[in-house]
Amino acid sequence: MAAPGGVLNCEDFSMFQEVLKVMRTIDDRIVHALNTTVPTASFSGKVDATQTCKELYESLMEAHLSRDKAIKSCITETSAVVGQLREERAKDSDNLSIIKQLRKEQTKLKLMQSELNVEEVVNDRSLKVFKERCRIHYTPPKIK
Repeated sequence: MAAPGGVLNCEDFSMFQEVLKVMRTIDDRIVHALNTTVPTASFSGKVDATQTCKELYESLMEAHLSRDKAIKSCITETSAVVGQLREERAKDSDNLSIIKQLRKEQTKLKLMQSELNVEEVVNDRSLKVFKERCRIHYTPPKIK
């Protein structure tokens, strides 16, 4: 699932969060997806639960990987900006504009790094719910 417009905006943190929110839709709706697609014992003959669970797992993994890649890409980009601003500050330590911009970028970098922790919690929650409902029907391959 790509970001709207195909590119994740790393410069504006609020837009960055908004795009991540959209990208996390599959995780937010996992319980509903499982309830509507994975049958209970009484309806198990009407739907191929193994295939359904496998497809859901694959789409979850794809979403997790794309978000992880997007977050890490923005962290790398913002880290480069912070490094550049540190160099500029070293050359001109009295320039308040550079100091302000550096602090702003450092704060944004910390917020983006904290999104990795949020991502871990979201992924763990989704996989836990998935395993509870699909463990009988589908066993995902071991993750390295």
